[in-house]
Order: sequence, then structure tokens, then C-alpha cells
Amino acid sequence: MKHALSSLLLMVLMHHCTAQSFNFYDQGTIQTIEIFFAQTNWDALMDQQMQTTEDYIVADSVRVNGETFEQVGVKYKGNSSYNANNAKNPLHIELDHIIDQSYQHYTDIKLGNGYSDPSYIREALSYDILKSYMDCPLSNFANVYINGSLMGLYSNDESINKDFLGNHYYSSESEFFKCNPLGGAGPGAGGSPDLTWLGTDSTSYDSRYELKSDYGWATLVDLIDTLNNNTAALEYSLDIDRALWMLANNNVMVNLDSYSGQFKQNYYLYKDVNGRWVPTVWDLNMSLGGFPGGNLSVTQMQNLTPLYSNDTAHPLIQKLLSNIRYKKMYIAHMRTIVDEFFDNGFYLERAAFFRGVIDAAVQSDPNGFYSNAQFQISLSSNTPGGGGGPGGNFSIPGIQVLMDARNTYLQGTAEFLQVAPTITNVHPLVSSVTFSNMADIQATVEGATSVFLGFRTFHAHRFHRTEMFDDGTHNDGIAGDGIYGGAFLVDGVHPEFYIWAENAEAGAFSPARAEHEFYTLELETQPLTAGSVVINEVLTSNSVHEDEYGESNDWIELYNRSGSVVDLSGAHLSDTLSDPLRWTFPYGSLIAPDSYLMVWADDDEEQQFFHTNFNLSSIAETLLLTNASGEIMDQVDYPLQVQDISYGRFPNGTGPWTYMETTFGVVNGAGLIVRESNASADSWIAYPNPTSGLLHVSSSSGTILQLEIRDTMGSLLLSIPCGNQQAELDLNTLAAGVYFLTIHRLNGSQATASFVRQ
Repeated sequence: MKHALSSLLLMVLMHHCTAQSFNFYDQGTIQTIEIFFAQTNWDALMDQQMQTTEDYIVADSVRVNGETFEQVGVKYKGNSSYNANNAKNPLHIELDHIIDQSYQHYTDIKLGNGYSDPSYIREALSYDILKSYMDCPLSNFANVYINGSLMGLYSNDESINKDFLGNHYYSSESEFFKCNPLGGAGPGAGGSPDLTWLGTDSTSYDSRYELKSDYGWATLVDLIDTLNNNTAALEYSLDIDRALWMLANNNVMVNLDSYSGQFKQNYYLYKDVNGRWVPTVWDLNMSLGGFPGGNLSVTQMQNLTPLYSNDTAHPLIQKLLSNIRYKKMYIAHMRTIVDEFFDNGFYLERAAFFRGVIDAAVQSDPNGFYSNAQFQISLSSNTPGGGGGPGGNFSIPGIQVLMDARNTYLQGTAEFLQVAPTITNVHPLVSSVTFSNMADIQATVEGATSVFLGFRTFHAHRFHRTEMFDDGTHNDGIAGDGIYGGAFLVDGVHPEFYIWAENAEAGAFSPARAEHEFYTLELETQPLTAGSVVINEVLTSNSVHEDEYGESNDWIELYNRSGSVVDLSGAHLSDTLSDPLRWTFPYGSLIAPDSYLMVWADDDEEQQFFHTNFNLSSIAETLLLTNASGEIMDQVDYPLQVQDISYGRFPNGTGPWTYMETTFGVVNGAGLIVRESNASADSWIAYPNPTSGLLHVSSSSGTILQLEIRDTMGSLLLSIPCGNQQAELDLNTLAAGVYFLTIHRLNGSQATASFVRQ
């Protein structure tokens, strides 16, 4: 969605969980999932696993929309939504449990059973609203069959796993926790993931948080320490804006099976590329008042104070709201959610859409917890018998009954009645900005005592804030005219910003969904021309560098040796001369001067960012960079490649091609540099590599006593005495191929590296 501001090319970039659209989570389509077990007692086996190790049993096959997968892991999941007596329990399907396989790149399928929800739509509707304000899972519906029998209609929710992290947080291998303890949260189950400080011993937290990465306990303890004992430094440890959106959503939509409720659970924490923990909401099946915990009546839920759970049992809420600015931001976020979905009744349009999609499937559900009649009136009437079905003593509110009254209540609270500043006419002073120069921003603001410009220049980076002024000296017009000016240095290719204004009582963002949405500046660029951007380095057999998804794939390094930002949008990479248009750079592919752009040649375009539709050959191949018309802008014909030894230009960006130690996204080194544990990083070098006959060897950490050359089978071919720190080897007697050079030093150390004889 683009927002035109004045006549300039300024837009809001929508970056949320609908950025990539996959049919498997199409909101208008019910998926079909069929599970086939050889075991006739599959239900008893899964009950046993659920009550012990919570491990999977292996299904013979699972068919997803007609596509069959064999040897798939299946298990029950959930806490209150699971019961051994249920005919329809929530499911977790792991397609790659044994075999590396996926459906439309998804490996995990999470299915909710509609427990405690006569409307069937609480989860899908809640995620549909939340996606406008923070990164969250996709959600729709699926009919599930087991051994040919229909089990019923389930919610189908995207798993928060490495793929999700890579898509949204630009990495996937950092510290990662699920804040839902195994066995359930609460005092009787070992405590809640409430972020309460329990001391420096990480074992004190074991029962409250589930580690999903290889490491992370120490840094989680650091976060909890900072939150509780050094809150002033919290912005360096936590993505505060996403935390505020999470808490605002929990409160507005009465999502009490969350951090804001008594169990303080159902969220994930991931440490992103900025070193900050990012919260992600999970499990919204009891949102919109569907959670019986706390024993609140429908009236109490309708009138839930905006400051609910602001107490010592919820340190994340208490510490954030004790900061006056964060509290204003939290209320501003609540206002945005209410204004955009509930005050105007838009949530009812979305509810009607989902109900239309599933109406027939609900009527056909043989194991639903509620009748079709209860489904039909679930918006306008409360349903007695909560807690999972008839017989409970909790009244599940009709969604409209709850939220219409809640909107009326919130609009009348002291927090919502405070008059916030108004922000209009946000624009840069020039229609496009220049790299390495200042970007001047103006905005008309009324009713504010302070105005701030939030900015960043790389999309994956965090926002910083600088104050804006109405003093006549900050490109803001005349002092006191209500026009504020601010500026930031454009030192990256994604200049993005928002405005925050506040007075003593309240605050406002522009755009209202910031920081999730923001304004994007147009950057002055030049088109790709021959020699402006070059292929600078290639690695075809990679085991040392990982992409955003934790995968080690072939990569291509591009280098901009021009003095301007180059727009690669519509240009191409290819490994085939007959098909120079094989892979196309997406819109917005910019590369700054004297900078690098890494492209993963992994034949996996379903992954975001720069992932091509081809792999690279390790034997020998041609690699092309072409413009939009297919004209060759750069070309490299690389020879046989060696594992984890790249092929690149030396000197960087301009020189001839040579084998080298990989220099991923940084300046290329000369020849092949060998790093040793007992020597400095530049201990020795062999060049040129590949060589057409002469090989120069230089050691900076000791006299070379002997040089040995072996083939790939380990056979000794040459043994040459030296006695100096430098040597020149004539290798004209060697046939073309890969060889290994070992140096023996006078001090007893030795090292080996590969080289190529052309």
C-alpha cells in the first residue's frame, strides 16, 4: 500500500506477515490435509507421546492438497486445548521429520481444533488484524482427514520456525526461545515465562522457557536482568516498539491467554541482527475474550482497563509503562488498532468474510465442540459452557457483543480522551535524496511539545530517533509556524523514517502504524552499465557461510565500483549463455558505491531477498550479469572449484581472477591466504592462484625449510628445499588440476593449502 504525500514520490512500505503470499495460507481457501497411519492405535500412541516425551509418531504418509509426503512426523499439541478424550485434538505435522521435504517451502503445519471457540474464526481473525501492526504468522483453515475419516475443520497457522525468522528478521541462527514451557505455564507447572528476575543462575529459568536454538540462556538472563534492574538501557536489548504493539493488541482484543494474562505466555523471543530481542505473538485461538483464565465476566472483559496487568507479576508491562514516553506510545498503538478495526466496524467485515469461507465446512464437522446453531450466533450472542465445550462455567462472549462494547468503553477512558498531537504534510525537502548526503524532512505538527524523527538507512537495521525543531534554523520555515524540520544522513540504500510527536498527556505516530510501517525516501540512482557493478567473487562449494535461513549454499558477490548508487532492479544473473535472463533482480535492488551485494545461487526463489532460480556448478561454468535487455555487463568463466575456496578478483573489483580464501561481502585478499592457529592471519600466501606455470610463495612468520606438492590422492609429486622466506616454483611439469602445497618452516610449524594449475 502506498500513501502519496504532497506531489512527491514518498510512500509507506507495508512490511508485515503478508509480504509473501502463498496459496497454502490463502485466506479464501480451505486446505485439505490427509494423514495416513499404518498403526490402527495411532490415537493411543499420540496420547502416550503427548503425556510423556511430546515426541512425534511417524505416519506412512501425509497428503496436502493432493501432494503426498512419506514418513512424516505427527503429534498432538496444545495445553488446555488437548484432552485424551477429545475426538479432535490440535496437531503438529512435521513434513521433514525424516525426509528433507516441504510443501510450498513450509515444513511444519500447525493445526488448531477450535477449542473454546464457537465462532471457529478467533485465531484467523485475530492474526488478520495483528498483521497490520507486527510480524506474525499467516492463518487460515484446513479440513483434516485421518485414515480416510474426516476429523473436522481446523485453524491452519504458520509455524514460527527458522523459515519464519529468516523471512521476517533476516537471520535464523541466533538465540531463540518459545515462551510456553513444556507441560504448561503456571505455579503448578514450574512457573510462567513472565520475564521475572530470578538471579544470574540460568538453571532457574529452565522450567519457564523452552530453548529452540543451540544456545541462548546467558543472553536471555541478560535481557531479564536489564528489564528488571536497568530499564533505562532496555532499548538496546529489546525491540520496544514490537513489544508495545504486542501488549496493545493483547489488551484491545482481550487476549488473556498471553503475556498480559495470568500465565504470561504464548509468545516467542528471537535475538535479531541488531542484537535486540524481538517478541512474536503466538496462539490466538482464545483471543477476543475466549480465555477462561482469570474468571472475568463478559462485562469485565468489555471494560478491561488499558492498564490491565500493570503490576509486579508482569514486569514487561510494568517496566515499559513506567516510562512516560513508552506509555504514550502504547496508548497510541491501542488507539490505532481500535480506530482502524473496531470503531469503524471493519472487524465485522473481516469476520463475515471468514464465516463465509467456512460455513459449509462447519456444518460438516463431525467433531466440533459446538453446534452449527451456536456457530451461527457466535458473533451476536454469548455461548455458555466455556472451557472447551458444554459443561463449563465460563461464558464465551459473542465477538460483536464483546468488541462493540469494548470500543465504546475504551473511547471513554481517560487514556483515550487525552488529546494527542496531529501530524500532517510529512515530506522531504527534495523529491529524491543523494547517498552520503543529509535528508531533510518537514512535518506540520499541532499540539506537540516535542517532535522526533525516527530513521534508518538499511531495512534490517533498527530505527534511531533525532529531535525535530520549529525554530527557523532546521530547514523548518519560520520559527513557531508549526512546521518542524529534522534531518538524517543517508548512508544506506533504504532510507526509511517516521514521525513521533507528543505533549504532556499523549502522543501520535505518522504513519499511525509505525514502526511497523514507515515512509520511504526515493534515492537518486543510476542504471546498471558495463563496469559499474561487477561480479567480484564466487563460491560454489560452500560450508562456511550461511544465508538468512541457516543454509550453506553457493553465493555470488557483486561489487559497485562506481561513485553512485546503482539500481539493479530488472537486471539479471545467469549461468547459461543461451539464457541470459535466467534470474531477475527484484524491484528495489540497490547497491551503494564501494559496497557489496550478496546473492545466494541456491535454486530457491521461494526464500525472500536474493535467492536465484539456479545453482552453480563446481566443475566449471560461465556466470553472467546482464541488464534488463539481456546485454552482458560482466562475465566470468570460472574453472574447477575447490571446497570453501572462492574465486575472485584481485585487486578487489578490478584485478584478474584468482583462487582465494573467502572474503564474504568484504574486500578481496590476494591469492590464497592460509590462517593457522599458531600464526598470524597473514602468515603465508601463494599466488597467483590459479597459476599457469609459476607459483610464488611468501612466508611472513618464519623461514621456509621445505615445500611439498601432492595431488588430490595424497601422492607426493615434488619436494623442494628452500631456506628463505620466499620461493618461486616452476610447475610447468604438472598437468592441469587441483594440488596441495605444504610448507615446512624452520621453527617446526607447517601449513597446507590447495591451488589450481591451469
